[in-house]
This record gives sequence, structure tokens and C-alpha cells, in this order.
Amino acid sequence: MKTFRRIGILTSGGDAPGMNAAIRAITRTAIARGVEVMGIYSGYEGLIEGNVKPFGIRDVSNIVNHGGTVLYSARSPRFKTEEGMQAAMATCRAYNIDGIVAIGGDGTFRGATDLTARGVSCIGLPGTIDNDITATDYTIGFDTAMNTAIEMIDRLRDTSESHARCSVVEVMGRDAGDIALQTGIAVGATAAVVPEITFDEAALVAKIKKSREIGKRNFIVVVSEGMGHDFSERLTSRIEEETGVESRFARLAHVIRGGTPSLRDRLLASRMGEFAVDELLKGRSNEVICDCNNEICAIDIEYALILDRMYKNKLKEGDLDRFTKDQIAEMQATCAKRRADIESLYETVNLLGL
Repeated sequence: MKTFRRIGILTSGGDAPGMNAAIRAITRTAIARGVEVMGIYSGYEGLIEGNVKPFGIRDVSNIVNHGGTVLYSARSPRFKTEEGMQAAMATCRAYNIDGIVAIGGDGTFRGATDLTARGVSCIGLPGTIDNDITATDYTIGFDTAMNTAIEMIDRLRDTSESHARCSVVEVMGRDAGDIALQTGIAVGATAAVVPEITFDEAALVAKIKKSREIGKRNFIVVVSEGMGHDFSERLTSRIEEETGVESRFARLAHVIRGGTPSLRDRLLASRMGEFAVDELLKGRSNEVICDCNNEICAIDIEYALILDRMYKNKLKEGDLDRFTKDQIAEMQATCAKRRADIESLYETVNLLGL
């Protein structure tokens, strides 16, 4: 076991329900292991500014059920510079912070890698509603976001049924369609539109016409924000013009990032938080904690970042040079499985959405 005086916790990037459960788990696990904890406010920007305070057991009481993050979050362009990184390192030295658990997405993990390279051990936790971290099956906040979207779309269906309308609903997810697909199935959507799969608008129009002919009154179409600016509004207009079905557009936007975290997110965050502390104390760093086949595990951050680029077709020249043929084949298999899962969900939406 490695000797730590103190570890820090920060949340960075977009907030996600369940981050507070992770903060609580990290704090209490560390204290139980004899390690002091410092809360770092406003992400990497707060680390640069020295915006930190000691966290005790009572400081994380009654936060497990709250959305958002009690440590707040902020973008930090300064942290991308060497000057900013050195300022962050100076804060770590001033407060005797030997290790950091950073909760967020891929940008957060890149920051953790930078700190690790400069001597501060870091572990990353995947906190993002988008579920767009390829190395893990589930990210903290994903389940809650879907449940929030389900509740809101169910309400839209009520009024759509009353007025025989089509509701086109845009949900968050960045360039990933996970929220749209899984929510679409759960709400009985006629279709889900996601950036990973080419969408046939004409086929949707024909489907709505046919369903109307056999007595269907309401239609729900769930669209991922990754389809781009104005796509949903344009699709709404086309549906109404070509089917004669009165259509309305709704953008759920950031409302699905907030709210009380679900059981699944609280449990996942708590397990990941405990696991992260124990990994640090074992002398490990530069890892991201993942949920793989319902097992909590640790994956090298560099591996996770390159895997993510591979899946999103964003590989740069030289990205794969440090990995073995077996590792690259493993990455390719993970990407293939994820794409197959997306295609399977898409087929289910189309099959059931009559």
C-alpha cells in the first residue's frame, strides 16, 4: 500500500447526477483508510486558484440524494497551458495533496494524465450523462438522465394522444445516441434518430402515415442532439407537411442533467468511488474506473482515451504506436461490440415502434 497524506477530489466538465454520491464515497473511504481529503472546487480551475478545503465525514452528509455537484464545475482553458498546470501543481504541493480522484469525461481524464505525468497520482471516474466513454458500459449520471427524459416524454405523450399529434423530442448526448435509443425504446417511440446510424426520413413519414391509417393517434420521435443544429425542427416540419399530422418540437436540453440521482447511479458512483481510493492506495494511478459487464475494474487512462478516439473515428497519426497488436485488436473488438449494441437497439426501436 502506498502512503498518502491527503488526496483531493474534483469534478470537471458537465455535471451529472450521482457525482455527489461519488464524492461521498471517495471521502469516506479515504478517511476510513487513514487518509485526509481535500475538496477541490470548480474543477481544474479551482486547483489552479487554490480553491480547496478539508473534507471530513460530516462534510459529505446528506448529499448522496442531490443532483449536480457540491464541488461545482468549470471549464479551464488555463489548465491546458504549461503555466496553468504548474500553478495546479503548486496548489498540490502547498496543500500536501499526493493524489486526486477526478470525476468527469474525456477532457477530465486528459487533465488527470497531465497531472500524473508531473508527479501527482490521479484516478478518473466517468461522470457524464452521455454514456460516451467507450471503455465503460455505464457512466455516472446516464441512468438518471434517461429516467428524467422518460418522465417528461410520458407527459408529452398524454397531450399528444389528446390532440392526435406527433411530438419530436430532442435529448442531450453530444455525439452519442445512447440516451435517445434507450429512452426511445422505453417510451414506445415511433423512431429514434441518432448520429451513429443513417436515418431514412422518408421511411419515417411512410410509417407514420401507415400507423395513422390503422388507428394510431399519437407519435413520439426521439432525436439525439448529435444530429446537429436545427435537424429536429426541420424534421418536425417535414412530418407535419407530408403526413398531415399536427407536429410539435420539444428540446429537453439541460433539464435532464439535473435532479435526484437514481438508485443505479448512486450505487455505481459509490462503488466506483470506493474502488478509486483503493487503487490509489495500492500505488496505482493514471487509471479510469469502469463498469465492464457489471464488474468494477480499472483501465489505463491512455488506453481508454485512444479507445474512445478509435470508436469515434478520431484517431490521429501515431495514436496506436504505444500499443501492442493484441491491445489494438482488443480495442477494435470493443468498438465492434459497441457499434453492434447500438445497431441492435436501433432495430428494437423500429420493430416495436408501430
